[in-house]
Amino acid sequence: MVTTTSKRDVVDAMKLLTVHLRIKRYNPEVDTRPHWQDFEIQAKAADTVLNALHTIKWTIDGSLSFRRSCAHGVCGSDAMVINGENKLSCVNLISDVGTDLVIEPIRGLPVIKDLIVDMEPFFAQYRSVIPYLIADDDPGYKERYQSQDERARYDDTTKCILCACCTTSCPVYWANGEYVGPAAIINAHRFIFDSRDHAAERRLDILNQKSGVWRCRTSFNCTEACPRGIKVTQAIEEVKRAILYDRI
Repeated sequence: MVTTTSKRDVVDAMKLLTVHLRIKRYNPEVDTRPHWQDFEIQAKAADTVLNALHTIKWTIDGSLSFRRSCAHGVCGSDAMVINGENKLSCVNLISDVGTDLVIEPIRGLPVIKDLIVDMEPFFAQYRSVIPYLIADDDPGYKERYQSQDERARYDDTTKCILCACCTTSCPVYWANGEYVGPAAIINAHRFIFDSRDHAAERRLDILNQKSGVWRCRTSFNCTEACPRGIKVTQAIEEVKRAILYDRI
């Protein structure tokens, strides 16, 4: 369907709005516990939440700390809790989330400062599932060919940007840090179902442990939180079925 943007839409998008932000702050050098701080700024409806955070950092409080890099929803570094939901601040507009914002660090990981969390436990779980291609044969002077259907089998899980939105939205992960979490499972899925890979059994054995897929309670929080639209819960269920029935 073709959509058009009217002149009024453009004017509305550029109109300045008063935006209230309540941000959870924590500085380990001076704070014994996190606290809330309120800010009020002027921003356009077409501005992103990341733009609003930049305005605070650059014009009001330079000590406000958060991660960001590409600012285009590709690097995944600026994941945070916005009005109770895990989101990327760089792709959510003020017009989408509203002018009253409550912003917190993603949950389930240690807070380093303000909205910055320690991602190492997350990446340790990611590394544990062997998230890279393993092939025992020598392809010689040719590529390892794959049909379009073979590629389509795992195409959805190649979209992961490792933002941790899915994993840190999972109540099981909050309660049990040993759980590998949704992001690790979908990255294992990406290689388990890759026709060129020869280590599917190893990954299935890893995910068949008590810290693996059987911790999942199918709450769908992960699927709802994914900014890339990956069917995370479906991928986890496919890995469960592979363990029980296929053992491919």
